[in-house]
Amino acid sequence: MSEIIAKLKIGVAEVPDWVVGRIGSLKPALDYLGKKTVPQHRASIWYYFGGLTLFFFIVQIITGLLLLLYYKPTESEAFESFVYIQKEVPFGWLFRQVHSWSANLMVLMMFIHMFSAYFMKAYRNPRELMWLTGFVLCLLTLGLGFTGYLLPWNELAFFATKVGVETASYTGPPGQFAASILKGGDEVTGETLTRMFGFHVVLLPGLTLLVLSAHLILMQTLGTSIPIGYQERGLVKGHEPFFPNFLLKDFIGWMLGFALLIFLAVMYPWEIGVKADPLAVTPVNIKPEWYFWAQFQLLKQVPGIVAIALMSIAILAWALIPFIDRKASREEKSPAFTIFGVLTIAFFLVECFIVYYDYYLKGSH
Repeated sequence: MSEIIAKLKIGVAEVPDWVVGRIGSLKPALDYLGKKTVPQHRASIWYYFGGLTLFFFIVQIITGLLLLLYYKPTESEAFESFVYIQKEVPFGWLFRQVHSWSANLMVLMMFIHMFSAYFMKAYRNPRELMWLTGFVLCLLTLGLGFTGYLLPWNELAFFATKVGVETASYTGPPGQFAASILKGGDEVTGETLTRMFGFHVVLLPGLTLLVLSAHLILMQTLGTSIPIGYQERGLVKGHEPFFPNFLLKDFIGWMLGFALLIFLAVMYPWEIGVKADPLAVTPVNIKPEWYFWAQFQLLKQVPGIVAIALMSIAILAWALIPFIDRKASREEKSPAFTIFGVLTIAFFLVECFIVYYDYYLKGSH
């Protein structure tokens, strides 16, 4: 017996060497993380919102996989499985609420991260590709939100999706083709639900992981951008190690985000609603999720084809900002593009407030 114990002790002692010998190829990566630094200045706080966006995306994947164990993406069973998860599955209500709230928080963090990068001109040379991958991630995030909205198959989700999909047809043949792909026919039906499920669970997450990998590789390769003029004016206080200093602060942000997520999930749960009836009349006050309010309101204010054209031009210009703002690439201030960013935020806020007033405040007077 003593011989067996002695052999076990020897085996345990050899484990570290065994592990080290097989992860030795990671040493260059660990050495790189040890040398990588992050600049410290008065705008450094905005660096953490990219990590928060990633955190909520991870929460989306984990909770989504748990919900997949019970969800059935068919017209006859989707709503019932949704109710079953909410009421019968142990902690199912919590996972469903966390999934819904983390989706909204992910979009919010993504917007903050994108606009902070824009105003710090983080898109300038040599980070054009980083901006483009971030722009694609923005579109994919909105796509994930849109395709996941129909999955509960309740009345609100059904008719909001119907309005959203039909909006695409205003753009002419390309939009009509895209709408037919999403709907799987002329109307929103169970086929639409199946297709949305496929996009939401397989296609879009796969594309997001691929583009996210490219974005993170570019970020690690090119480093963190410093706002124009900060280095010359002595506003950079120094550089802190990325590992472990910055990552530990990032982790604290993740924990605060998780606490907020649990608070919202418990205190402000999303309603189950009633099962969708495709033959019913569209209820009044149907609207999309908040991150589509601005576009939704613009379509109500401006003729469809004009609104689509304006939004298409704005989206294209936003994607090509690194190649349009030549001053920033020469490390020169470009106030015109800063004003454009401020006006963009103002447009979103005003349009969203109009929707909020029309659908929430006006009726309470």
